[in-house]
Amino acid sequence: MNSVGWFDTLPPKWGSRRLKYAAKLANTRSDGRPDGARYLGLENVESWTGRLVESEVETGSAEDVVGTDSAVNCFERGDVLFGKLRPYLAKAHLAEAPGVCTSELLVTKPARDVDGKYLLYVLLNEGFISLVNSSAFGSKMPRADWDFIGGVRVPIPPTITEQQTIVEYLDQETGRLDSLVAEKRRWLDLLEEKRRALVAEAITRGVNPKSPTKNSGVEWLGKIPATWETRRVKYLFRLASESAPADHEFQLLSVYTDIGVRPRKELEARGNKASSTEDYWMVRPGDIIVNKLLAWMGAFGVSEYEGVTSPAYDILRPKPGVDSTYYHYLFRCGICFTEFRRRSTGIMDMRLRLYFDKFGDMRVPFPPLDEQRAIVAYIGKATAKLDALRAATERTIALLKERRAALIAAAVTGKIAVPTRPASGRNGVAHEN
Repeated sequence: MNSVGWFDTLPPKWGSRRLKYAAKLANTRSDGRPDGARYLGLENVESWTGRLVESEVETGSAEDVVGTDSAVNCFERGDVLFGKLRPYLAKAHLAEAPGVCTSELLVTKPARDVDGKYLLYVLLNEGFISLVNSSAFGSKMPRADWDFIGGVRVPIPPTITEQQTIVEYLDQETGRLDSLVAEKRRWLDLLEEKRRALVAEAITRGVNPKSPTKNSGVEWLGKIPATWETRRVKYLFRLASESAPADHEFQLLSVYTDIGVRPRKELEARGNKASSTEDYWMVRPGDIIVNKLLAWMGAFGVSEYEGVTSPAYDILRPKPGVDSTYYHYLFRCGICFTEFRRRSTGIMDMRLRLYFDKFGDMRVPFPPLDEQRAIVAYIGKATAKLDALRAATERTIALLKERRAALIAAAVTGKIAVPTRPASGRNGVAHEN
């Protein structure tokens, strides 16, 4: 794929130039975070929109913020930042104030005849991102370099005014689409809240609301049906450490907080690949995979597959009398999260780890096996409608995002006629030299 391959024709008066001639790479570095300067990591930049998001890194100590970077990049108001690490994530941002950022964000200064916000829209174009991503190197931490990125041609309307007209149009239209997406996401949150409440009620009270109850003796659990017991996790599951055979052909599995256990190949299109599965653990159907690092957020999942997974995960194999899916629901529905956090080791949320010696000592409800299975069946039926609504809403969000991406692509390559608006007096968009 050549450096022009992400767009074809342009309007007659438009031109194109290599990015390095549309924006100069800045190389101002700092050995640390200057007092009062905001730090931006990749996690602070939202994919595909260029907006900033808060994260725990922003509120940590200076050492935590800078992390492993021996030096950070400095940027000024009007600079355009672009993420070279995992470029498929589409991390780019137009700086509204000076600051410092991770060295994984390239800092560019738009030329005098290039509007910074217009350039941001160009860099967040799917065609541009796809081309840059095709150049990325490194299996675990793929990144692109400036030699390639700077050589990619970008379309340039002839005047700043025309660029700003495109920006104003895209700001309005993408803002409208983003509002619709935000509304749909709020609906998803409500569906998830309702789903979790339904699951939590069934998991802790059973399917018969009139059953007599008793105090469980477990603070986070409260009352449970009188016929139930509580047991420690280590008496319900054993920690499995079955090594995968050499030269195996088993699929690689991972556990995710939102979707549970899935084959990794389903996510490889996003760049999520493993270079080797040597020394990985075997996973059997019915095993529960635990992501120790994100357990406090519900990163548990029962596996429906036979496969292998990273030794960074714990594999819990059920003992007789245990329906793994019942505990899959228990560990993911939210009522245990505070207890998971209390039993985890680490100084920051994103570094907490839940080890089996602590987790295995945790008391959980233990209904008779037939009740576990009845609860699982009830949850499956009761949540089916909610899951269908969620799937339909997610499809709508995906269509809105596709519309947004198509709109940007058409506007920055001149494929649509952008309505001319009166001068808005917008300041600070073109880079200040």
